Amino acid sequence: MGLTLNAAAFREWTQLCAGALSAARAEIDALNVFPVPDSDTGTNAYLTLMSGADAVEPLGVDEPFETVVRTYVVGLLTGAKGNTGVILSQLIRACFRDLDLQGGEVSATDVARSFVSASDAAWAAVGAPVEGTILSVARAAALGATEAAEAGVDGRTVFAKAAAAAREALARTPEQMEVLARAGVVDAGGRALVVVLDATEQALTGRLPARVAATIPVPIRAATDELVSDGPSYEVMYLLEADDDRIPDLRRALLPLGDSLVVVGGDRLWNVHVHVDDVGAAIEVGIAAGRPYRIAVTHFADQIAQGPQRERVVIAATTGEGLTALCREAGATALEFTREHPLTVAEMSASLRDVNAGEIIVLPNNSRYVRQFEAAAQAARQDGIRVAVIPTHAQVQGLAALAVHDPGLGFDEVVVAMSSAAASTQHGAVTVATESGMTMAGPVRAGDILGVVAGDFAVVGDDVLEVAYAVIDRILSPAGEMLTVVLGEGGEGQVEEGIYAHLRASRPDVDVVVYDGGQENYPLFIAVE
Repeated sequence: MGLTLNAAAFREWTQLCAGALSAARAEIDALNVFPVPDSDTGTNAYLTLMSGADAVEPLGVDEPFETVVRTYVVGLLTGAKGNTGVILSQLIRACFRDLDLQGGEVSATDVARSFVSASDAAWAAVGAPVEGTILSVARAAALGATEAAEAGVDGRTVFAKAAAAAREALARTPEQMEVLARAGVVDAGGRALVVVLDATEQALTGRLPARVAATIPVPIRAATDELVSDGPSYEVMYLLEADDDRIPDLRRALLPLGDSLVVVGGDRLWNVHVHVDDVGAAIEVGIAAGRPYRIAVTHFADQIAQGPQRERVVIAATTGEGLTALCREAGATALEFTREHPLTVAEMSASLRDVNAGEIIVLPNNSRYVRQFEAAAQAARQDGIRVAVIPTHAQVQGLAALAVHDPGLGFDEVVVAMSSAAASTQHGAVTVATESGMTMAGPVRAGDILGVVAGDFAVVGDDVLEVAYAVIDRILSPAGEMLTVVLGEGGEGQVEEGIYAHLRASRPDVDVVVYDGGQENYPLFIAVE
C-alpha cells in the first residue's frame, strides 16, 4: 500500500518536526562535541526546522501541495543555522525533490529512492565528509529503506525500517569517531536527524519509536581542552545568489581556507557554511561567485566560553525504567523512586542543590510528593534560585508537561505552558490491590484489578483489559484527541492490541501513543489530551 501525500498533512508534519526538536534541543546541545564543542547543534537544528514551518504558515489552505513544499524547503535553506542545520535542509530538500507532489500514491520504491537521493545530496554538499556524523546516519537510513523496499513491504514500513536503521547507526557513532567515544556521547547532528525521522514515523504510524541512548556507558568528561577542536577560529555563513555553474569553483576556493565546508541549494539560491581563520577571504570567495548576503560570523572561543546552556534544569520524579529513560531523553534530570524506596525530603532538597542551576522546574509526578517538593523549593529560593513546582499528580501529567518545555522561552512563560499542559491532561491508571479493604468503588480483595481515575479508585474488576476500557471511557471526553498509554508490569501481552481495538471501535478519531514504562504494580498509566 502506497502513501498519499497532501498539503494539510504536510503542514502538520512541519510543526511536529519543529516541536520534536524543540523538546530535544537542550539534550542535543549538550551532546555537541564535534566539530567544535560550542553547544548549539540542537538549537541550530530547531531554528532551521522552525524557519521552514514559519515559511508555510501564512500560505492559504487552498495552495497546491507542490507550492507548500517548495515554500518549505526554501524556508529551510534561507533559515538554516550551523553545520547541522544546513545539512538537514539539504536532506529534506533532496528527499522531496523526486517524490510525487501531485497528490498521487507514493510507493515503497519511491520512499526508498527519496532516502537515497537525500543521503547522496548531503554527502556531496560537504567538502570533507566524516564518518560517525549525521552523514553516516543518513546513509544508514537510505540503506535500511532500500532493503525494506526490496523485501516488498508497504511505504509506511519502508519508512519505519529506515528510521530504525538511523537509530542503530546513531548508536554506532562513538565507535566511528574517537572524540565522541572520549566524551561518552553519540553524534549531536545524527541525533537531530533521528529526532526528525522519529517525528515523521510518529506522523505516519501514530506510534513513538524506541529511543536511542544519548550517552554511552563510560565516564563523561567536561568540555576540557582535550575536547576542544584546534581547528579554525570562526564560523562563517551566508546566503548566496549565484549561477549554479559558479558553485564548483566556489567550493574549490573555500576548501583550502578551513574545514566543515557545506554548500547547499540550487536555482541560484545557496547557503554557504565554513569554518575558517580568515573571515575576509571566505566572504571574498562568495563575492567572486555572486552576491553574498545575511553574512553571519561566530567566534568559537566566545561561544565555547559560554558553555552549554544549563542555566535551567527540569527535575522529574520517576518510577519505572522506561519512564525514567523517557524523561531523560526529553532533557529532564530524573529522580527515581519505587514503592519500597520512596523519595525523602532530604533527597528532594539534595536534588535541587546538586544540579547547580539558576532556574529549576520540578515535576513531582506523585500526589504525595507535591507538598514535600514545595518545602524543599522554599529552602532553595532562599539561596536565590528560581524554583517552580508544577503540581503533577501522575507520571503521565509529567510527560505532558515535558512535551511543551522549550529552553528558549523565559522561565515564567514556560512554567505557565507546562502547568497548562499538565492540568489539561486527564489521567487514570490500572493497578493491583495488595490487600483487602474498602474503596470508593466498593470492597476489594487482594489481587483484584483496580481502575484509578484522577487519583481515586473508580473501578473494581478481575481483568486488566476490561478495567482499562472502563477507565478510558471515563476519562476520554468528546474533546479528547490523543490517548497515551504507559505499559508497566502486568501490561504485556495482548493489552496494547486490545486497547487499539477498543479505540478503533468506540473512538476512531483519537490517536493512540504507547510507551514501555516498566513501572511496578501498575500495569497501565493512561492519559488523555
